[in-house]
Amino acid sequence: MNGFFSLGDWIVIVAYLGGIVGLGLWFGRDQHNTRDYFLGSRSIPWWGIGLSIVAAETSALTIIGVPAIAYGGNIMFLQMIVGYVIARLLLAAYVVPHYFSGEIYSPYQLLERHLGRGPRRLAGACFLFLETLAAGVRVYVACIPIRLMLGETVCSLGGLVDPILGAIGLFVGLSLIYTYIGGVKAVIWTDAVQFGLFLLGGLFALFYIPTLVDGGLGAVIHQAAAAGKLEWLNLHFSFSAPFNLWMGVLGGTVLVLSTHGAEQLIVQRVLACRSVAEGRRALVLSAVLIFPLFLIFLLVGVMLWVFYQSHPFQIALPEGRPGIKSVDFIFPVFMLTEVPHILKGFLIVAILAAAMSSISSALTALASVSTMDFVQPALKHRSEAFFLKFSKYSTVFWAAALVLVAFLTREVQFVLNAAFSLRGLTSGALLGGLLLALFARGVGPRAAMAGMIASLLVMNALYWPPNIAALREGWLRVFGGEIFWPWFTLIGTSVTLGVAWLVKTVWPEAARPPS
Repeated sequence: MNGFFSLGDWIVIVAYLGGIVGLGLWFGRDQHNTRDYFLGSRSIPWWGIGLSIVAAETSALTIIGVPAIAYGGNIMFLQMIVGYVIARLLLAAYVVPHYFSGEIYSPYQLLERHLGRGPRRLAGACFLFLETLAAGVRVYVACIPIRLMLGETVCSLGGLVDPILGAIGLFVGLSLIYTYIGGVKAVIWTDAVQFGLFLLGGLFALFYIPTLVDGGLGAVIHQAAAAGKLEWLNLHFSFSAPFNLWMGVLGGTVLVLSTHGAEQLIVQRVLACRSVAEGRRALVLSAVLIFPLFLIFLLVGVMLWVFYQSHPFQIALPEGRPGIKSVDFIFPVFMLTEVPHILKGFLIVAILAAAMSSISSALTALASVSTMDFVQPALKHRSEAFFLKFSKYSTVFWAAALVLVAFLTREVQFVLNAAFSLRGLTSGALLGGLLLALFARGVGPRAAMAGMIASLLVMNALYWPPNIAALREGWLRVFGGEIFWPWFTLIGTSVTLGVAWLVKTVWPEAARPPS
């Protein structure tokens, strides 16, 4: 076992893992049909869904990587969160009412209603591809420091399997248990608990680290400010790094309009709300929470930098590996070496909570789209019992797919920024298709399909070698210039809308009747 942990730490960790699975099973009992399984019978209060939205988007990748961004630079990433908040407010005001115009299971049903079956299938396929790839990468990157924290012996299951495969299998397997049985209701309630755990973990680190520095909080702030670690505003417009306010207001807003408005991972939670009003409240609550949450973990990274200016590392930072830089181990290493026992166990639990939340969220979203957007329309004559059973089997299938992608990812040199940039492959096509369906229905299915396909082709062409080397750092070289990942979704969306308008202009077709 890992020599950094005491018996008390292990009791905390094991109790959490068992407790969260048990909690998920309790909340997810009595699943009778796909409405129960994928919409939670629309009986979940808005505040629980709001907490779940934040938990679903906050993976262990974020909890580990955000402090590392500030440790290696400053807190300018905070400018991105400005756009994250704006997007939620726009979605609450203008898009949520469309989610409740009839009972739907995914935003892609809106595309079929207003544009035709082809755009719905294309959007659904894009999501399945994107989320399997992105979630697999998140699982892999999270399991690297988890292996460091839990130890080679535990993760290799006593030497029976490769340690990284053991860590991947452990967390996907535990998440699968309560997702398989309880569906989205189990996922949302465990998410809500897990959100509280990693928020408390961040707050503890925020208040604990200054107690280890001579002069306390005042000295930490003074040293950090003198080194430029607290700089957060950059008004210089640029398509390349570093982060700037325009990147957040424009790029960040469009990015989250896609992730929270056109991707099933988050939209599924809004669809589980009881009404338009509650869906809006859930999104607004997530907007209120997301800014302070990221600020906490950015400040933790700044404080870690100050701490290690006057304290030697008790263990050397591990070498960078596929998927993660050496500096990304800074928060886990601090947990292992500087935090008292028992409290150390609770901090590790915060990382585990974020990891399991992102896994279970991906599983239920993937199962929902594959079942309700592809299988159910093709087999309408089958019974509700059949679709419920298929939903659970598809959850198992997607769990196996995530394990496979995560394990194969160990051969790919992706880093944290690259994990963010993967969304740019399809997010522009998804958001562009949704905008056309809701606000430009007259373009017709032909123009919508052309725009979405053009976006996919353009973004995949931009990702093509030799750009892969640059993509490892989260940017692409286009026409001799550098474009950072926050702009990718805006580019893809612009291509979708522009090509759709062009095709509609030169090759018009009759609009679908209102529905």
